[in-house]
Amino acid sequence: MKVGIPRGFLYYKYHVLWETFFDELGIDYIVSPKTNKDILKKGTMHAIDEACLSSKIFLGHVDYLIDKCDCLFIPRIASLGSNKDIVCSKFQAIYDVVNNTYREKDLKILYYSIDVENKDTELKAFLKMGKFLGKNKALTLKAYMVAKQAEKTKKMIDINNQELLLKEDKIKILIVAHPYNIYDEYIGKPIIDILTELDVNSILGCVVDEKKAKDKAKVISKTLPWTFNKELVGSIDIYKDKVDGIILVSSFPCGPDSLVNEMIIRRFKEKPIINLILDGQEGTAGLETRLESFVDIIKLRKEEGEVVHE
Repeated sequence: MKVGIPRGFLYYKYHVLWETFFDELGIDYIVSPKTNKDILKKGTMHAIDEACLSSKIFLGHVDYLIDKCDCLFIPRIASLGSNKDIVCSKFQAIYDVVNNTYREKDLKILYYSIDVENKDTELKAFLKMGKFLGKNKALTLKAYMVAKQAEKTKKMIDINNQELLLKEDKIKILIVAHPYNIYDEYIGKPIIDILTELDVNSILGCVVDEKKAKDKAKVISKTLPWTFNKELVGSIDIYKDKVDGIILVSSFPCGPDSLVNEMIIRRFKEKPIINLILDGQEGTAGLETRLESFVDIIKLRKEEGEVVHE
């Protein structure tokens, strides 16, 4: 059996966990290619108009995989803890969205559902996956434990590498963005590439000790419901004194991000902030102009000791 993994949404956050798990079980899998114009076009064609850009990209990756695998891996996550530690509704609904969008294809979808509030834990989800794939419980549990360790190691390496970037004598800008936006080659990665050309170190808010970040977020807002947004808000508090500016990145028209970004702009006034909304338009000329201007402003304000907001 070959499993198809869409390179979108939660892939960028959990791919080490998932791929290591499948490797340990000896399961063949295929990951869709990096996002390109054709994948976005296919996803846009199948998505409703109101869907966010990230959702359209995900559907494009699903579309690519349909005829290239035996079953699709469509992770569903509703909550990751207690106290209303929920995620955006798109992660809760994506299983049903894919099923409904391609209802004529008679898709086989690999079970993966996490809803800790209702006692559907990550471990339980992996054990059910193992059963679906015809593996015994002991082997599945061992594969899960190995995968969790690999995930932990990767996170530690990423954080340590970022700490090295923070020590370099360069302008450092914190990019507050979900992994599925900033790591996507088509919509988000160009931001990092442009900053690199401007001799700026990109510090990623998604590369952070997640527990520590969520604890920091509680101080900033006690009512913020979305887990992944909490991590990003907390990362600002962790990195703000180590960077020269902040870039907020979100995909159009993301509801949670629009609310949270407005809160960030109002509460973090000590650093220059720019808000970038990705809409999938071709070309980077406009993006380059805005980033160049932002970096120039940071250089000037650093010299003058002032603060600016855009």
